[in-house]
Amino acid sequence: MARKKGRDISGWLIVDKPAGVTSTSVVNKVRWALDAKKAGHAGTLDPAATGVLAVALGEATKTVPYITDALKCYRFQVRLGAATNTDDAEGEVIETSDQRPSDDAIRAALGPFIGDIEQVPPQFSAVKVDGERAYALARAGEEMELAARPLYVESLEMIARVDADTVELELVCGKGGYVRSIARDLGRALGCLGHVLWLRREWSGPFEAADGISLDEIDALAKTPDLDARLLPLELGLDDLPELRATAEGAQRLKNGNPGMVIGADVEWGDEAWASFEGKPVAVGVYRSGELHPSRVFNL
Repeated sequence: MARKKGRDISGWLIVDKPAGVTSTSVVNKVRWALDAKKAGHAGTLDPAATGVLAVALGEATKTVPYITDALKCYRFQVRLGAATNTDDAEGEVIETSDQRPSDDAIRAALGPFIGDIEQVPPQFSAVKVDGERAYALARAGEEMELAARPLYVESLEMIARVDADTVELELVCGKGGYVRSIARDLGRALGCLGHVLWLRREWSGPFEAADGISLDEIDALAKTPDLDARLLPLELGLDDLPELRATAEGAQRLKNGNPGMVIGADVEWGDEAWASFEGKPVAVGVYRSGELHPSRVFNL
């Protein structure tokens, strides 16, 4: 079997994704620009959306689930008075309303969207229905009954009433949230309909859009040490887990996939944690009686 070409390079490159490109195309550009053997991203952004797209290289791909599960912040505008078939401005208007809620009515309507809620994905989404992507079925003109999915919403606030037809909101939520569904359901709750006008992911876990690199910068720095210098360390993907220090013998055992002795505080039996040795991450696993039982091992 042919081996993948490219460098064994590990870390995170935080991209400030522009509108009009897919998350996959951004990952492919990063892999090319860094001549990386392996790359992936932590959480898809719709092509029309902008903001944080965290691209993992090499061994950092093993930490992707921890960023995917982390809280994320979205800033977006909702156009009131119209529903679209895609729940955003890219779609076809399918229903309109002349009603326009007051600012107080909007703020009051946000409450039921906070906490543990159930959310039905948009018809145009990557959810699978009988093995097919929902967006493919929707493009073919099929209407589907998509099952509601749980979502944790930490906060949902009105930032500005731009005009009578437009409101700007900020959402902080957990894994699997559809901002387009929030806009659609809020419009229905207000009796005026609504869809997303634009959407930006401000931060995802420890990564912020303000620290992101643009695609133009990636092109300009491609295949140079200056782009390598923009990589962030793998362990940032483990920011929400406690760090333990492996002993020399423990590190060797962990590298071989076996439980290894670790030292650390603020960790209890059964907690998930990660271990380092001489400043480098070694493994992620479960802490039990002075040892880390590895679930993922880093080959650095």
